Amino acid sequence: LVKLVSRVMRHRRLTIENLYLRQSLSQETHPKEIISKSPSMAKVKEMIATVAPTDSTVLIQGESGTGKGLVARTVHEMNRRRGHPFISVDCGSLVSTLFESELFGHVKGAFTGADTTQYGKFEMAHGGTLFFDEISNISLEIQAKLLRVLEENEFEHLGGKTSISVDVRVISSTNKDLAKEIKEG
Repeated sequence: LVKLVSRVMRHRRLTIENLYLRQSLSQETHPKEIISKSPSMAKVKEMIATVAPTDSTVLIQGESGTGKGLVARTVHEMNRRRGHPFISVDCGSLVSTLFESELFGHVKGAFTGADTTQYGKFEMAHGGTLFFDEISNISLEIQAKLLRVLEENEFEHLGGKTSISVDVRVISSTNKDLAKEIKEG
């Protein structure tokens, strides 16, 4: 029984890694380092060097097109997790009704059209980093479920009954002033 469980877990992990590699190959390649001589970018590099070695959750704020994704990738590459997946989630392009399934995966039969079990982004990022680009676009309901994963390091597939433990560092970005938005309700 132990051997069977071990084989099933290994197969599951290989399936998840395969999905990650397919996603990585389909994504645009990014520069490996930030090249700049400006004093403001020197300060950004200093902040990256400070936070990168930790496993802290990070929020990157800045205007659109300023390289928040590059900063997130650099933080990942400077961390012990660099040999593990860096999974990016574009929060602005996902339909809110599918967001939960995209993040946490789903079991077969969880909803109409769920013909197979699907792994979510958290499982794909296990051991690595999950980057939420434009995190401010997610609903309050998903924010609450995301908070549970951040606090407890576990979740359930949509329609599932078993808790799944994950070791994921979360980095998020936004072009909005979140403190201002909170004050405005």
